[in-house]
Amino acid sequence: MTSVAQSQPAETSADEEPAGHRDSGEAREGRQDDAFDQDRLPAPEGASRALLRELVGPHRRRVWLAAVLLLLQQAAVQAGPLIVAVAIDRAIPALRRDDHGPLIAVAVGYIGCAVAGGLLQRTFIRQAGRICQDVLVELRSRIFRHAQALGLDFHERYTSGRIIARATSDVESIRELLTEGLQELLNVGLSVLYISAVLLWLDWELGLFALATAVPLVVTVRIFRRRSAKVYTLRSAAIAAVIVRFTETMNGIRPVQAFRREKANDEAFDELNATHRKANGDAILEMGRFTVGSWLIANTSVALVVVWGAYRVASGSLALGVLAAFVLYLRRLYAPIDPLGMFLNSYQSAAASLEKIAGLLAQRPSVPEPRAPRTLPATEADVPGREVVFDQVRFAYRTGGEVLPRFDLRLPAGQTVAVVGATGAGKSTLAKLLARFYDPTDGRVTLDGVDLRDLALPELRRGVVMVTQEAFLFSGTVAENISIGRPEAGREEIEAAARAIGAHDFIAALPEGYDTDVRKRGGRISAGQRQLVAFARALLADPAVLILDEATSSLDVPGERAVQQAMREVLRGRTAVIIAHRLSTVEIADRVLVMDQGRIVEDGTPAELVSGAGRFADLHQAWRDSLV
Repeated sequence: MTSVAQSQPAETSADEEPAGHRDSGEAREGRQDDAFDQDRLPAPEGASRALLRELVGPHRRRVWLAAVLLLLQQAAVQAGPLIVAVAIDRAIPALRRDDHGPLIAVAVGYIGCAVAGGLLQRTFIRQAGRICQDVLVELRSRIFRHAQALGLDFHERYTSGRIIARATSDVESIRELLTEGLQELLNVGLSVLYISAVLLWLDWELGLFALATAVPLVVTVRIFRRRSAKVYTLRSAAIAAVIVRFTETMNGIRPVQAFRREKANDEAFDELNATHRKANGDAILEMGRFTVGSWLIANTSVALVVVWGAYRVASGSLALGVLAAFVLYLRRLYAPIDPLGMFLNSYQSAAASLEKIAGLLAQRPSVPEPRAPRTLPATEADVPGREVVFDQVRFAYRTGGEVLPRFDLRLPAGQTVAVVGATGAGKSTLAKLLARFYDPTDGRVTLDGVDLRDLALPELRRGVVMVTQEAFLFSGTVAENISIGRPEAGREEIEAAARAIGAHDFIAALPEGYDTDVRKRGGRISAGQRQLVAFARALLADPAVLILDEATSSLDVPGERAVQQAMREVLRGRTAVIIAHRLSTVEIADRVLVMDQGRIVEDGTPAELVSGAGRFADLHQAWRDSLV
């Protein structure tokens, strides 16, 4: 199934589309569906940790190399105060005896450690940076690939702005943790280990006392983590809400300006911005509490150690150099308080972001690939179409009532069928089931006897093409947009498809012809011209089954007549389902189905139904009256 446009058809009614798709205020915080939380998608326990292991797993050797580099770097850096102690207790007394050797050795050792520490840190940063970028590239690619694979029902419930937030602001939070915070954490951790070992080795009594004074700091860190986890989860949600509102407004800028929605949008955005500001303020406040409390504990601890150490130096039980080393090491032990707070800041933000990304990646496609895919039988040369059967099909959206109650329908190969009915009758649902945007709640839809669920999606996309009311064009040339139907097609085939559909003349008149860039959403050409490009795309795909869902609604009457004439050739021998409000479109159909509340209430040729006294005859007469 090659989807020419995946945007929601305008015909879809309240009972056909999931709740939330029509809700223009779904960006507001606190609006939640009982079964579908926009900000916290359901995910298995430990999914975020498993995701992190999967991302880092392929780089294990490089991670171990980075760890070794950091160990050596910390060893070189933490040797400094110990060398100072040797200088005070040994090198200076030796210098007083005119022995310069120890002092020279100390100076060379100190300089050597500084140089080695700098070189090792530079190498570690380069190695860690490469690992980080590889992980982030893979994460963004996973989000993009997975979002494309998820079914239409997911995208109708989960806003595109939130997917953008997952791939941008949430990935950025993880980048900050990996590139900045993680290195600080490793440095702090290794510093604590090195310094603790050296303090106990220098003087175990004073070392135990110094380490005991750090216990209140550990408690402070645990309290900060617990409190900030809630704050950063709310902040992440607030950021996503701002992105959703911004994206929604910019995508709908035409109706915003046409209906003068600027003021209302400003008020809604100001409310979300205020929520975002408050969340950021709460995060800063928590950080301030942690920093002030931590430094109070650190300075008190250092003062206590200095007082006791000075008393022992005065009593002769502790060397002055050892006390100096103790003070230097303690300052180094507590110096990372601010970086540690920044790391915890980054960690809580990244943890909330990783949890949301893991929740997105944990969503399974509603139309999965079959485990043992089947292939379609060959078609006859003169009848390229395939038989379509709806066999006891029932369908209900997750958040709505039943749309198709026990539906049976057979479309012979090569037949063109028009489906008409009031808004909400179930016409677009029928088309979506045939295109396998959704799977039936019960029963099956078959193509030449093969259940659509048993077909590999690439084969289904080759066999079934859907053209919707809003022909979506991607940024790029006209030729590139037509070739989406069959990427391997050459320029002659692309132009032949455009000629067959009546689009060649207007394309040739464009500034660069087929090489004209249509720009974002095809904004450089008119809605009717975009529809013609979409028809050419579908024709180039050469499908066995073609679905037209209000596909001529963007054309004027002369354009529609021209397309209808071309479509007679396009549809010849193919199975086609035409969903239309304009009854002029029905003229090219072999058969007409009138639907009401998910059931077929009339079935016959256009001539038979017009000459009768049923609903189609009434619709046809009303249409003729409207022309007058």
